[in-house]
Amino acid sequence: MTRDPSSASPDQAVTVDVGDGAMPAQLFLPAAGSGPGVVLFQEIFGVTAYIQSRARDLADLGYAVLVPESYWRQGSPVLAEGMDGVMDGVAASGRLDWDQAMGEAAAATRALRARPEVVGPLALMGFCFGGGLAWCTTAALARTGDAPDALVSYYGSQVPGNVDLADDITCPQLQHWGNADQFIPAEGIAAVEAAVTSGPADVTFCRYDGAGHAFDNPAPGFHDAAASQEAWATTSAWLLERLPV
Repeated sequence: MTRDPSSASPDQAVTVDVGDGAMPAQLFLPAAGSGPGVVLFQEIFGVTAYIQSRARDLADLGYAVLVPESYWRQGSPVLAEGMDGVMDGVAASGRLDWDQAMGEAAAATRALRARPEVVGPLALMGFCFGGGLAWCTTAALARTGDAPDALVSYYGSQVPGNVDLADDITCPQLQHWGNADQFIPAEGIAAVEAAVTSGPADVTFCRYDGAGHAFDNPAPGFHDAAASQEAWATTSAWLLERLPV
């Protein structure tokens, strides 16, 4: 992490029209006021201070970042992180209608593209639950001709179960996985790697020895400092190469 997570806060609270309501979202802007766009999707714990901190890190790189509150229909809860909060997070994510969540993620993508602060390409990015949501939404948008320009997924929980979507995702993608992931079986990660690296797309697939699930999250029981630092350095360089500011 580049800062105390509690020090990050959005520049604006905005909403996204999702047809039957207005989904709250948080907008983080670069110092220049505009730049390429990144839609950043939360973990199962909600839009926590950690997610806000990563959004601010992306804004500091020069990106206009939108963080949708995917739990908005549940009142946008922010749950305790770490192993003690896993069951509550699983329960909250389980209450979502997945197709509805994907539709709202797609709406957030279109909303960010339309904002005047976004100049140039746009990427989808997410951690854990959000990595899976980014993956599935990228595939869905690709089928409608509205694919993002890049995808970054950190240990996306739903990716192994939706590996059949790999052929739909042709934009450049960056995948991060811990080799000691305690929630996603090794064979699932191997299936994702095989699927995304077998085609002609620009794919960077990173593994981290000794790192478990959610290794970028600073919560005790999750955080792996070395893997987190290496992965964020890779993410920053990768994004700046493919979405130059």
